[in-house]
Amino acid sequence: MASLETEVEKAKLNGCKRSVEWPKVRAAHLVKEPTCNLCGGADKVEVHHIRPFHIHPELELDPMNLITLCEANKEGFDCHLAFGHLGSFKSWNISAVADCATWSSKLHNRPLEEV
Repeated sequence: MASLETEVEKAKLNGCKRSVEWPKVRAAHLVKEPTCNLCGGADKVEVHHIRPFHIHPELELDPMNLITLCEANKEGFDCHLAFGHLGSFKSWNISAVADCATWSSKLHNRPLEEV
């Protein structure tokens, strides 16, 4: 029986195989953009394809199609799942960059009740 982690990884790839160049492109992206675009976290980061590569294989290695999002639940939610996939790995968010900029600003400037 496959583990839940294996099932999630399969869902993320949607049955597609990665290019042999993917590890290099991923590493280069993380040098340029090492933290989550939404919460700023550096734990459990994922290099997310804005337009999914199983639908747009020509964009798999395109740096303009990549954004760093985390799965660390730093702000109480999984940034990758919530903003990259709109809550379902069967979906995607072509507005991820703009949405992350908006919500990052909201998170970092939100009013907090003084205790």
